[in-house]
Amino acid sequence: MSLELKEVSRTFNGTPAINNISFRTKSGEIVGLLGTSGCGKSTILRSIAGLDTRYYGEITINQKRTKGIQASIGYIFQEPRLLPWLNVMENVTFGLTGKKINKKQRGLDYLKSVGLSQKEKLYPKQLSGGMAQRVAIARALVTSPEILLLDEPFSALDAFTKMQLQDLLLSIWSKYQTTMVLVTHDIDEALFLCDRILILRGQPGTVSAEIVLEQSKPRLRGSQEMATLKAEILEILQLERGEEKSIQEKRYTV
Repeated sequence: MSLELKEVSRTFNGTPAINNISFRTKSGEIVGLLGTSGCGKSTILRSIAGLDTRYYGEITINQKRTKGIQASIGYIFQEPRLLPWLNVMENVTFGLTGKKINKKQRGLDYLKSVGLSQKEKLYPKQLSGGMAQRVAIARALVTSPEILLLDEPFSALDAFTKMQLQDLLLSIWSKYQTTMVLVTHDIDEALFLCDRILILRGQPGTVSAEIVLEQSKPRLRGSQEMATLKAEILEILQLERGEEKSIQEKRYTV
């Protein structure tokens, strides 16, 4: 499923948050929105999800203009946002509708895919942070979304758990080939997960550069190629507003 943004802008109380954001995803592609805090990454994601409809410009899914919540879009937040009075299975299957759906079996299948078999009867207070985020991933996937939006989903986790869930996300992507848009401020995470990285800068946020990564996933963390790309991205992010330096699309094979 393809997603396209055409000159999307958003203003809050007279203050521009993002300005003329345009990009298009390919089916099954993982696109990263990378930038420092305050450049509008989450604003873009909320607009795509239909959680915020007060933007200017156009958002289309499979060439059809949309402005509102779509069943074809899943969303994973920074924190799990599980309902504390429901157990793991009930949280995962909460959004499932339709008489023909076997909720229990579907829930069990997706819990297995995120490594939580035999955990369906636990409650959120009994889960670690990593386990809770796995439940959130299963909940987002159980409705079979064609586009998955991820808003810094691993930012609150320790480094080891974060790497485990990044590996898990890639295994899920490999199985389902879901189109994903990932918001992150973690350069290493973007380089490890994404097929393409859009670098946002400024207030209001604008797309300053695009980096295409052609090496197949999973990639080797800490390689020299990754280190070189990280230095390049840091240079782009540290440019002062108004500096006269042209930043054009960059294509790398790493």
